[in-house]
Amino acid sequence: MSGTEKDLQCRELYAKAVCGKGHKYSQTTHTIIPAHTPSTILGCWIINTQFQAEKVGEAVEVSGTYDVNLWYSFANNTQTEVKKEQVQFSVLVPLSFYDRNSRGDLEITAHAVEQPKCVKAELTGGGAVIVKVESEYAVEIAGETKICVVVCNSCDDKDFGFDGDYEESGDELDEFDSASLLDDLD
Repeated sequence: MSGTEKDLQCRELYAKAVCGKGHKYSQTTHTIIPAHTPSTILGCWIINTQFQAEKVGEAVEVSGTYDVNLWYSFANNTQTEVKKEQVQFSVLVPLSFYDRNSRGDLEITAHAVEQPKCVKAELTGGGAVIVKVESEYAVEIAGETKICVVVCNSCDDKDFGFDGDYEESGDELDEFDSASLLDDLD
């Protein structure tokens, strides 16, 4: 066995890493019943979004609440009012990848790529209003994972046999875009 082979060893390291990722666009509808029968819908917006994320099987459930504010006219368009209603929502985000070998406590994070917003509000018979809401969520799961690295006892004067066009400048590394790799995983 050569001296280089004898000096090289493998070590297992534990590290916190992203071990799961997912992304989902969602549409849902809510029925809002104002105090007065609406003549015209003047506007509808979503505010005060709050949510949390929890792993459920091979997916992450993003659930929470938001306020639907419906501005409408009534009494033959002579008066207006805003109906505010807090509604609950739940979106099941499938994981595009998940490392089942992660261990320890999992940290689940979610963020709204696109905040919930009203895309359509329409009158129905009986004074109800159907509100269509769309949103988009991205989730990540971080956990403890094991990685294996090659180590040596001493790096002094080692020749690891790098042949070819190896340069010590970091120009190629500076042009490397790790974000594009993450996009490929989605």
